[in-house]
Amino acid sequence: MHLARLLAVLVTLLALSFPGLAASDSYVPAIDYLRLAPDDQRTPEQALNADGWQTLNEKTPNFGYSRDQVWLQFPITRPENTSLLEIAYPHLDHIRFYLLRDGEVHLRYQTGDRRVFADRPVGHPHFLFPFQLEPGHDYRILLNVATEGAMQIPLKLWNNRSFFEQTSVESQGHALYYGILITAICFNLFVFLALRESIYLYYVLSTLGYLILIGTLNGITYQFLWPNLPAVQSNAMVLSIPLALLFTLLFSRAFLKLQDCSPRLNHLMLITIALNGALALATVVIDYGVAIRLTVALAIPSCLLLAIVGPLQWARGNPQAVYYTLAWGAVTIGSAITAANKYGLIPTGFISVYGMQLGSALQAILLSLALAIRIYHERQEKVLAQEAELKALEARRNAELRLMDQALHHPLTGLPNRSHYELRLNELIRGQPGKEFGVVIIHLNNLYSVTKTLGHRNTDRILELASKHYNAVAKDVPGAIALEHTNNRTFFMASLDPQTFAFVVDADQSLSVPRIVLRSIEDIRYPVDFLGMQVPLNPQLGVAFYPTHGTDANTLIRRAVIAEGSDRARDRGIAYYKPSRDSYSADRLTLVSDLRHAINNHELILYLQPKLCLRSRMIVGFEALIRWPGREQPIRPDEIIAVAEQTGLIKPLTRWVLQEALEMRGRLLEIGWDAGIAVNISPNNLREPDFAVFVQRLMQSYQAHAGAITFEVTETSMMQDPTNSLKALNALHSAGIPLSIDDFGSGYSSLSYIKQLPAGEIKIDRSLVTDLSEREQDRVIVRTTIDMCHSLGYTVVAEGVEDEQTLALLDEMGCDLVQGYFLSRPLPFEELTGWLERFNRQPLRSRISAS
Repeated sequence: MHLARLLAVLVTLLALSFPGLAASDSYVPAIDYLRLAPDDQRTPEQALNADGWQTLNEKTPNFGYSRDQVWLQFPITRPENTSLLEIAYPHLDHIRFYLLRDGEVHLRYQTGDRRVFADRPVGHPHFLFPFQLEPGHDYRILLNVATEGAMQIPLKLWNNRSFFEQTSVESQGHALYYGILITAICFNLFVFLALRESIYLYYVLSTLGYLILIGTLNGITYQFLWPNLPAVQSNAMVLSIPLALLFTLLFSRAFLKLQDCSPRLNHLMLITIALNGALALATVVIDYGVAIRLTVALAIPSCLLLAIVGPLQWARGNPQAVYYTLAWGAVTIGSAITAANKYGLIPTGFISVYGMQLGSALQAILLSLALAIRIYHERQEKVLAQEAELKALEARRNAELRLMDQALHHPLTGLPNRSHYELRLNELIRGQPGKEFGVVIIHLNNLYSVTKTLGHRNTDRILELASKHYNAVAKDVPGAIALEHTNNRTFFMASLDPQTFAFVVDADQSLSVPRIVLRSIEDIRYPVDFLGMQVPLNPQLGVAFYPTHGTDANTLIRRAVIAEGSDRARDRGIAYYKPSRDSYSADRLTLVSDLRHAINNHELILYLQPKLCLRSRMIVGFEALIRWPGREQPIRPDEIIAVAEQTGLIKPLTRWVLQEALEMRGRLLEIGWDAGIAVNISPNNLREPDFAVFVQRLMQSYQAHAGAITFEVTETSMMQDPTNSLKALNALHSAGIPLSIDDFGSGYSSLSYIKQLPAGEIKIDRSLVTDLSEREQDRVIVRTTIDMCHSLGYTVVAEGVEDEQTLALLDEMGCDLVQGYFLSRPLPFEELTGWLERFNRQPLRSRISAS
């Protein structure tokens, strides 16, 4: 409704701008005309006397596009009030004006748009012919007109003063019209320079084309732009029409987005654009008459295309088509009316003469409004798009933060995970390279049993409770370092996997208060309260220190895990990493390969350490101890055994030792020594299902040594798996293998269990024998042990005897056998034979002293 009112006001203003068309001070006389061939050369007298004069029925002479020359004559019926003739069509090539007074030529003018503008009698866009009439005479006007364009001669007779008064008002209307177009051009040019979008440039060029076209039709351009270039004026009309349509078509195509919305219309539009572009180029070289006809002929279907494409797109729901249909409907209709007037199809009138101006003015206003609305909508869309993008970015950022939080936290416990822990630990190492940090690993050894008992869901809940408990305990450990600190939470504990937790401490602070640390360890080992049950998780702790045990997080965690899995951690609940216990280091990997090679190639050697019977003072047996003499880097025997146990090489190693011990006893028999040999057996051997069968078959191959090879099994190793160990030992005892309990007193086995073992010998651990002469407590323990074992029927062996006083004390306590460095260190077989010879030749005291 508001848009319709605005258009009505604008049309009214434009119409009121041209009141001269119906002014009472001007009139159109009755006209006679004569059409002659273009090359007919006649004088005014000859033309007046020629046959063929006809009366013009129309008000305005309009002969369309014709090359004939036309003669017009008409009387001046109001001589007292007439002093000017106006021909309102400024595109006539040649005009000859004759004022006849009483039948004679009284005044003549010659002008046209093929002559320079200065040749016109009056400097005005239209053709004006002023004259003065005297009373008492008969005046007529004779005109001769020739043109290559449209032969239309809209003439009027005016009072000179009234014409210029009316022209002043009409000029204001033209100024309003041109102002509208120039404003639209400047506005959209500024928008184009700001946005750099081609649609605004197309609109600027389209409107500029219409501005030049209308200015050329009205004669304004000839008067003000190129008054001395009639050739330019002749071509301006035929060039401005196809160019204006060319850019109008380009604008329409972009404005309606035909390339996306309607491919067929887009294709038709491109063809029309190409035709108008080709015609614009052709007008420079072809004849003016042909060019103007072709221009108008192509303008009509181009305008019709522009008129129908809007409603079609409107019907298809294109929102831009509403303004476009109204705008281009107005300018298309106005242009079509003007073109039809040029062809002589409709008579000359206000609408037919100024239809293009009215339509283009409305078009400029509507499309400028549409483009402004388009800018507003685009701006709103951009704002909404930016808001949507910001929301998307925020959502993406939140999603990334959630993903990052999930990637750095354990999904069940919510604690920092391994990646987070490693990042934080490496950050601490880089930030404080001179500080010592302790990496603490907690492994829940009983979690698998809990899961089998209570199920996975309950276990998950127990882990949640345990994680909160461990985090609270770690917070109170002196020197504990926060892994993550936010406004809502602080984490000291990390969850490396469902069964493994970790935290990091300042080693200096923690080691300075060991009692508080021990109390925290006890809190960690405390069972978890779940549904009224005290659920033991049996946590074991392993500790590795930076930089002593490693300089990066991965190495420190690995070594803390190794410490946690050690026997010491199983016995005491916590263990510190020691390189000697690390079977997974690069050196140990090389050692494993070397050990396998040494076993296969007999590079290992058995040393024998003699056992002395205190009652007979005779050597009654030997203990076989393994050595690796050919290795570049020496390795202790206990390390060899540890590596073999951890890598599965203990099976071939034990078999080699047994065979080698049997071979060595055979050699001892050859030199006259009928003594037994004790061989150490690993608990891993006892878990082998075929070990007892192997021993039986081996002993059958060495019948002479039956009962002479004793298997020594440590007290601690048996307690790792007491049931299976007892079963294996019974099988060996049934095969006739004597058994000895080694390192007695160093473990935690009960006497009831030891009583069940089929052993005939007990070896007191060296830790109780070494300081026997100095510590009263050790003497009490050893004496009690000897008496108890004798009461149970065991033979007692004391190992680690390193001085004569210890030997005397053991003899006094009734110990059966002794071995140690005071008697002899372990010797290879060649050295042992020499030692035995010397031992037999000397008294006991001197033998022992010499050895």
